[in-house]
Amino acid sequence: MKSNEQKAGEAGSLRAVLASDGPASLVVFLVALPLCMGIALASGAPIMSGLIAGVVGGLVVGLFGGVPLLVSGPAAGLAVMVFGFIQDLGFAATCAAVAAAGLIQMALGGMKVARAALGISPAVIHGMLAGIGILIVLGQLHIVLGGAPQSNAWANLRELPGQIAGLHGPATLLGLVTIGILVLWQVMPNNALKKVPGPLVAVVAGSVAAAVWGTDVKRVELTGSLFESIQLPALPTNWGAFAAAVFSLALVASAESLLSAVATDKLHTGPRANLDKELFAQGMANTLSGLMGGLPITGVIVRSAANISAGARTRASAILHGVWMLLFVSLLGAHLGLVPLTVLAGLLVHVGAKLVNLHHIQELRKRGELSVYVVTVAGVVGINLLAGIALGFAVAVARLLWRLGRVQVDVKKQGEVHQVRVGGALTFVGVPQLSSALAAVPTGAHVELDLAVETLDHSGYEALESWCQNHRKTGGKVWMEPLEEVWTRKGSTPVNKSAVSVSPTLSSESA
Repeated sequence: MKSNEQKAGEAGSLRAVLASDGPASLVVFLVALPLCMGIALASGAPIMSGLIAGVVGGLVVGLFGGVPLLVSGPAAGLAVMVFGFIQDLGFAATCAAVAAAGLIQMALGGMKVARAALGISPAVIHGMLAGIGILIVLGQLHIVLGGAPQSNAWANLRELPGQIAGLHGPATLLGLVTIGILVLWQVMPNNALKKVPGPLVAVVAGSVAAAVWGTDVKRVELTGSLFESIQLPALPTNWGAFAAAVFSLALVASAESLLSAVATDKLHTGPRANLDKELFAQGMANTLSGLMGGLPITGVIVRSAANISAGARTRASAILHGVWMLLFVSLLGAHLGLVPLTVLAGLLVHVGAKLVNLHHIQELRKRGELSVYVVTVAGVVGINLLAGIALGFAVAVARLLWRLGRVQVDVKKQGEVHQVRVGGALTFVGVPQLSSALAAVPTGAHVELDLAVETLDHSGYEALESWCQNHRKTGGKVWMEPLEEVWTRKGSTPVNKSAVSVSPTLSSESA
């Protein structure tokens, strides 16, 4: 039996957790509620499907996830993808794809391969999110202006001037006021008022203004209560498109969740992330959400940052935010029908614009990866999401190969000595260029070989050793740093010396 001291300590600990996680969970709930509705609108799905995903993400991932302070739910990063799947497959079959994608995530988490997803170039991920943000802005601007979004980015751009010319009075004003409040909330100084989440203030203010004004604008349509809205998924008629949807959702949702998990780890000093456990929990949540008629779920960095900044200490905050959402939608869900669609569209325009992160662009430019980012954005906006990811990945691989093959060999004669400087990355890709340059050194010449390489692989090692040995045999001399030291300095795996020997002529003056 537990002692009185142990019981008192547990009670005190529970009180401490509730004191920090209780208020934080309310903040996250107030941020997540309008976003769940808005993301459902952008996805072309029933509004209640976004709320179902919010509840499931909070409860399931909160309970079983591997990142205690990460908050999960429907994400804007998947809205455009889901919209396309709903157009092609229908909503019920898209829910089946969400459930199947969750099973794949669970399998990947069980196989403990979560960290492999972090091998995807950040430039591709940031470019994908920026492209999605641009698509959301272009589509939702039409709703803000009182019209309807078109089928693709080019059609939205083409129709936008006409939409601006024919502004739809009250609807447009409500949407613009919503955007204005969100921008103001972002730039206003920290004070007591700013502790209230900006999305909540914007949606409540827009809804109250519409009610007081008595305007006839389109509002959120709810087909029933939360439990009445639960619907089973349906099998698809187009199995090829369904398979593509399943694997696309599994890939993108996993990558976004794991990157959000890593980013969340950097925001606090508590327990570190267990990525495999997190991926398995994300799969559980997506499977359940799909079976209930909900949107796909990922870890979301914006809600997680709000959770941490509000003082959350444990996973109780994420769980409680799901409880508050469940209670609100179950008991007060009818009041959500008062929210104008143009207000939610204004919220989405602001969310979409924030996905184009200028800080990321600056960082990628410094690292020379801006081309990968730009190609990914152009592909996502101009073609489709998967094409954009594929193009960005192809450019990232091409850039890597170019860097691996970018060896600089400079040969010049100083008196009787030929000075050869090798820089860059000396790998198998650059061996032909190295051999061509060294072939210009006359037979029997005295050579000073300067190895200023960033990378040296086995092929480059053998090419240098072979040339030096052949040059010595023809009466030449070579001065250079021992290849073993170069190899070790570049962090390469030691070569089997019985297979590749380094003769004295490689490490000192030879005759």
